[in-house]
Amino acid sequence: MDNQNSIKIFEDKKVRTQWDENEEKWYISIIDVIEILTQSDRPRKYWSDLKTKLQKEGSELSEKIGQLKMKSSDGKFYKTDVADTEQLFRLIQSIPSPKAEPFKLWLAKVGQERLDEMSDPELSIDRALKQYLELGYSENWVNQRLKSIEIRKELTNEWKSRGIKEGLEFATLTDIITKTWANKTTKEYKVLKGLKKENLRDNMTNTELILNMLAETSTKDISEATNPKDFKQSKTVASQGGNVAKLAREELESKTGKKVVTSTNAKNILEEQKKIR
Repeated sequence: MDNQNSIKIFEDKKVRTQWDENEEKWYISIIDVIEILTQSDRPRKYWSDLKTKLQKEGSELSEKIGQLKMKSSDGKFYKTDVADTEQLFRLIQSIPSPKAEPFKLWLAKVGQERLDEMSDPELSIDRALKQYLELGYSENWVNQRLKSIEIRKELTNEWKSRGIKEGLEFATLTDIITKTWANKTTKEYKVLKGLKKENLRDNMTNTELILNMLAETSTKDISEATNPKDFKQSKTVASQGGNVAKLAREELESKTGKKVVTSTNAKNILEEQKKIR
């Protein structure tokens, strides 16, 4: 089953989704939906209570709910309850919320958008661009961010071709790349920027994004050239790729006298954009 993880946005809230190519349907994190509809700070508890209620009422819905591995706020993948759009429509009926109707309209739109994107892949890029612009990012930054997504995808495809496993091994190699070029692990980098659940790349400056892209594309190119045979050899390649960007960072810092890796995050970036406007 060929699955594609992605994040969808509903009223500035992130909803984890996964597209199943074989079944041609979305699977959506129930916890994320419940958190949006109920605004509860304990969505897992709400979902547990709701499942019990549905079972007592004789509903078969909770029994048909499946689980998929989805990325959590700590960057790791955990099994979480998911529902397809049909199941989710039925589930929403059991959740009293003023957001229920707007969410159903959004859900129907998401489903149609995916079908459109399958026939015209450029639409997915256009929609990502629109979402970032709506959040307030500059067009220049957004173009860099979209390019970084493309480069990251090329790198992960290369890792998959080498038998590297998604999850821990991907995270380990990413940490090696980041630690080498930025002198910080992903976790340390996020702490520096004051992030918790937020995406690190969404909080990088243009320069940070460019150097991170250089590190990742260098890793991909070196891997293709040297054909690492296992995870251990791929770790060496990750370090070599990160080092290319490290040298560029050090050279830039020596010329400008300024640190590239800073605490500047999305909030700071957007405030600066407002001043420019």
